[in-house]
Amino acid sequence: MKLIKKQHSALLVLMLSSLSVPVLAQDNKARQDLLDARLESQILTTYQLSPYLRHDDISVAVKDGKATITGKVESDVNKDLATEIAQGVKGVSDVDNKMITEENYQTPVRKAGPSYAEIIDDASVTAAVKSKLMWSRYVDSGSTKITTKKGMVTLTGTAETKEAVELAGNLAMTTRGVMSVDNKLTVEVNPDNKSKPGTVMADSWITTKVKSTFMYSRNVDGSDIAVNTSKGVVTLEGLVDSGSEKALAVQLAENIKGVQSVKAGSLTFK
Repeated sequence: MKLIKKQHSALLVLMLSSLSVPVLAQDNKARQDLLDARLESQILTTYQLSPYLRHDDISVAVKDGKATITGKVESDVNKDLATEIAQGVKGVSDVDNKMITEENYQTPVRKAGPSYAEIIDDASVTAAVKSKLMWSRYVDSGSTKITTKKGMVTLTGTAETKEAVELAGNLAMTTRGVMSVDNKLTVEVNPDNKSKPGTVMADSWITTKVKSTFMYSRNVDGSDIAVNTSKGVVTLEGLVDSGSEKALAVQLAENIKGVQSVKAGSLTFK
């Protein structure tokens, strides 16, 4: 009797083992298919965000981690860029770029309405302008509304002085990605506004905001400028291309809340 039970148990284990192999294979395939779909989406999204590839006709298919790229581009530079982007996505094991290069290639006409990339670009510009106004010791960002459409920024709301209106417009215009500024701010004194030029801020906070303002600004190369702050005094060191870039760097630093003065004697020309 015990022998029969053992035989039945062994037979049951054998049957379950034979069934588990295809089930396990199906689970692995499902997981790989899901991973491939995510990789395709990630690659295509990156192409959409790239100013060099967003208008090209590109398709991507990923199978078992291998990405196959098809479509048309204007130059080999764009084709190589598409390959590098795909290779840089974690999970992609190989890239087969079958794209066709045509010198006279015409990008396809897009349907009406902003593309995903343009929506992201405009949202990024709005966030950058909003941050620069929020960090300003002269502009009341709470009274300013910012909208961006295809790089064109519109400012609406109020400011306490004419100078603040002009400064807000300049801060927006010098922001990376801004094509134009429609400054509709009006002057309206706010007696409850407690933000004054003499506001005390932590030195580390000031340094971070100055660096971020340079990063957002298209006319100042913040990567070549070191920023240090001590008791509200900002020191700028590094390289600039011109006197106008140096002047703008000083102006942007002076605009940050809590800055008492700016030393830029160590900013030299390249």
